[in-house]
Amino acid sequence: MDTLRSEISTVAARMVVEDGLEYGPAKRRALKQLGLPGRTALPGNDEVEDAVMAYISVFCTESQPGELLALRHLALVWMERMAGFRPYLGGAVWHGTATRLSDIYIQLFCDDCKSAEIALIDHQVDYVPRTVTGFNGESVEALSVHAFCPELNEEVGVHLLIYDHDDVRGALRPDAKGRTPRGDLAAVRRLLHDRPT
Repeated sequence: MDTLRSEISTVAARMVVEDGLEYGPAKRRALKQLGLPGRTALPGNDEVEDAVMAYISVFCTESQPGELLALRHLALVWMERMAGFRPYLGGAVWHGTATRLSDIYIQLFCDDCKSAEIALIDHQVDYVPRTVTGFNGESVEALSVHAFCPELNEEVGVHLLIYDHDDVRGALRPDAKGRTPRGDLAAVRRLLHDRPT
């Protein structure tokens, strides 16, 4: 069983890195590619993330650090734009597994959940509202934009997930690996300032 989970994780990791898939769709597509039944037990996201790190360390050592840096710079720009809404960076860009195909996920913790949307309208930013699964498994409103990343010379998806201000307490609990699951503006600036040269 562990060998099968490992095989699914490895195939899913390749799809995450090479095709820009999120973990859930990558795991389901890996099942199909491996010819496994749809009810096969899937590996957890932590297992897929470990496989993504392993894949990057073997196949992307030259390109991935620069791509990650570019995405973190763009994330910082958007976090500064939305600073009034207590932005936190999460996902692959925060954890360091992002490549040029990864999207940026920023959680906003608002006193008024419509205020972030109004701010985008006021600044004439085109966005698509949608509903996504939040960090506690609940449905959360997301405002998705396409932002140009000068360092990559291409458009990148930036998703602003809207939470109530009180949700910030639960957002900062360590994840299963004991890591901080997301970082605020100061933490992202430290990531960029303290990076190895």
